[in-house]
This record gives sequence, C-alpha cells and structure tokens, in this order.
Amino acid sequence: MTNSFMRAAIALLAIPAAVVGLSTRAGAGRGVALAAPAVDAPLAPAAASDTAVFAGGCFWGIEAVYEHVAGVTSAESGYAGGSVASPSYEQVSSGSTGHAEAVRVVYDPSRISYGQLLHVFFAVAHDPTQLNRQGPDVGTQYRSALFVRTPEQKRIAEAYVAQLRAAKTFGRPIVTEIVPLRAFYVAEPYHQDYLVNHPNQPYIVIHDKPKLAALKKHFASLYRE
Repeated sequence: MTNSFMRAAIALLAIPAAVVGLSTRAGAGRGVALAAPAVDAPLAPAAASDTAVFAGGCFWGIEAVYEHVAGVTSAESGYAGGSVASPSYEQVSSGSTGHAEAVRVVYDPSRISYGQLLHVFFAVAHDPTQLNRQGPDVGTQYRSALFVRTPEQKRIAEAYVAQLRAAKTFGRPIVTEIVPLRAFYVAEPYHQDYLVNHPNQPYIVIHDKPKLAALKKHFASLYRE
C-alpha cells in the first residue's frame, strides 16, 4: 500500500468526525462566495501561455479543480517550496524536505487572468485559514501557499489577500504564504489525474468531489466539464 492510500485510510478511519469536518468549511468543499480581486492583470490580447503554482493541502483536489477551469490548459501535481531536489512523495510526506504538495497550472492569459485563478483558489480549492494542515491532512507539506513567479503575480496575490483580510470573509485569519517559486518538481505518475482515475475512492468522494460541485456553483461561467 502506498503512502497516498494510507493517507486516505487514516483520514477516514483514524480522524475524529469533528476534525474531518474541517475540510468542508468555507473555502474547502462547500465553497464560499468571495468578491473578485480588485487588483488584477488585464486579459492578454492574444492567446499565450503562463504558469501559476498553488499549494493548499492534498494536491489531488486542487489539481482536479483547475482541470475544470476554462482557460486552463493543464494542471500537474508536484512539490515546491523546499530544499531537496527531485524529492519523492515519501520524503515530502515525512515533513523533512520543506516542500509542500503543490499544483502547477498552465493557462491562457487571454482567456483567464491570474486574479481569476486566485479567486478560485481562495473560494473553493482549499481553506486558507488552516495553518499547516488541510482537513485531515496535517503538516507543513499541506500548508497554504502561493508560489509566485513574477513581480506581477506577487503584486496581485498580496493585494487580494489584503482585500480578503479587510473584508473579514473567513472569520479566522488567512495564513496563506506568498513566496517566490524557486523550483517545481513533478510528482510521481500515480498522483497525476488522481480524481479522474479514482473517482470513487472514499477520500476523493468526501474531500475533493465537493470542491468540483462548489466550483460549478460559484464559478458557472468558468466551469467546464
């Protein structure tokens, strides 16, 4: 049994129901209505390709969310933010590498902006108020983080976090880190398209499929099958 399947089993059998319920609070699972970013980049005048990297708990769910966002050309699970080159899942899961489970999103900036991707991240992809955890998954490898690639991404991300904090939408402090992206390491093949390949796995059904329902509800104009 791989560690990923062990994680699913532990999440379902060994975590009290009250803790498991954290994963369906605002911003993770049911989603939450948020104002769009007041600061954003304009849509590009022609088709192009850009990249954004997000972390917020298990990468399976975040990858699945962005695979259903119009304008996104690919979403890939991996590792970012640590000091170990080309880490394995087992190494990252130990919490000793400094890496977080992350998702690299490639998108067309003529169809969707970085700010719109942030809107999805904070509204339905995860709960940005959980420090070094996400629902049943605990550790710095599950932290909420934006790995920014450019000064423009940093500017937009910082402005949106400040906007959300001022609005006090979540009721608890936002703990999302905004840090430069140094490297992104692609995760093992069995982690890619995990929801697509394991749609009925209990962890997926409980923690990740509700995020897709929330995406469809709150972002109908961006949702794609």
